[in-house]
Amino acid sequence: MSLIVQKFGGSSVADAEGIKRVAARILATKEAGNDVVAVVSAMGDTTDELLDLANQLTDAPPAREMDMLLSAGERISMALLAMSIESSGSQAVSFTGSQAGMITDAVHGKARIIDVSPHRVRQAIDRGYISIVAGFQGMSRESNNITTMGRGGSDTTAVALAAALGADSCEIYTDVDGIYTSDPRIVPAAQKIDVISSEEMLEMAANGAKILHLRCVEYARRFGVPLHVRSSFNDHEGTWVLPSPEDNIKLQEGDTMEQPIISGVAHDRSEAKITVVGVPDVPGSAAEIFGVIAGANVNIDMIVQNISKAETGKTDISFTLPSVEGTDALEALEAARATIGFEDISYNDQVGKLSLIGAGMRSNPGVSYRFFEALHQAGVNVDMISTSEIRISVVTDAELLDTAVRAVHGAFDLDGETEATVHGGTGR
Repeated sequence: MSLIVQKFGGSSVADAEGIKRVAARILATKEAGNDVVAVVSAMGDTTDELLDLANQLTDAPPAREMDMLLSAGERISMALLAMSIESSGSQAVSFTGSQAGMITDAVHGKARIIDVSPHRVRQAIDRGYISIVAGFQGMSRESNNITTMGRGGSDTTAVALAAALGADSCEIYTDVDGIYTSDPRIVPAAQKIDVISSEEMLEMAANGAKILHLRCVEYARRFGVPLHVRSSFNDHEGTWVLPSPEDNIKLQEGDTMEQPIISGVAHDRSEAKITVVGVPDVPGSAAEIFGVIAGANVNIDMIVQNISKAETGKTDISFTLPSVEGTDALEALEAARATIGFEDISYNDQVGKLSLIGAGMRSNPGVSYRFFEALHQAGVNVDMISTSEIRISVVTDAELLDTAVRAVHGAFDLDGETEATVHGGTGR
């Protein structure tokens, strides 16, 4: 008997019909002889709607109360799904994140898991019950408060439970048939990827691919959990994300063994750019700036420092960060302006990031030229550049991001002959 953890996103449980469909899939997995733990997100765009509602009441909602509010969405889904399964004659029990043993740090809105103790879930499994767990949330042992894990936290919940329970695999159900070479809502000709390494998936998730949360992929790689990303609207084989190159559980005779040059094109609209103008070009200035940013619990992505101006002895330092953390970063920097000695701060939240990802870049010259030539032909100007062994990322104007994605996707022959199917969701 296998133990399978199944995670269902908001579009999969968006309404009563969707919940019934998810219940039927869980029951089919159970009837096939498997133990099942299901992790659910909030229904549809519930989380966004709750955020909008809070913002109508106050410009600065208390972080603790926001976590109390946002965690309600998943609790609604878990209870309704358990009811649907019970109505079909099987036994199910729902658990909040804290009841399922998801212990986090005390940072509200973006808590990190520090321990998983799923004793009640294990007891329910041993009694033959289907366990339904609310994703995205946990409890801080330090404060005893409810916490949420940020965007994609339900994916992380599912993988953490799979690792703690010793599950055979973790299935991530969503509104598309798997992981695509780009977002099919932006590039209708994007192709489904059958197998991808966790290394490449980490880069895609880190650079805007919403299909999987970055921390989920990190967790799966660390604990060796195979991920199967598939649609909740059909029974098609999805995409396997394998934790290591040696793990070839899904490669069959005749499958392509040569690593493709490019796996996909990811994009991200959620970043903003800050430029700290007139920074003294002396040892320690950059450390002071990023020390202030770290103290504000703000995550930094790309960093560029301009050439120092000899006549002034000053330089400019630009970096990107999540736009939702922009206010915190600006306030922290302004408070430290006199200490650091910079002249001004520029902030731009109308930027987008595009990333080309593929392990084959390591051994194939000319990828950079092809990438930048595609952007040139599309009339897309580049503001910042960052690279790794298997990734090239650029920041450009937000209005040109879709054009840039389609141009690069086509330039690397990633377009398929048929349009990808998106079964639901808005991609919001």
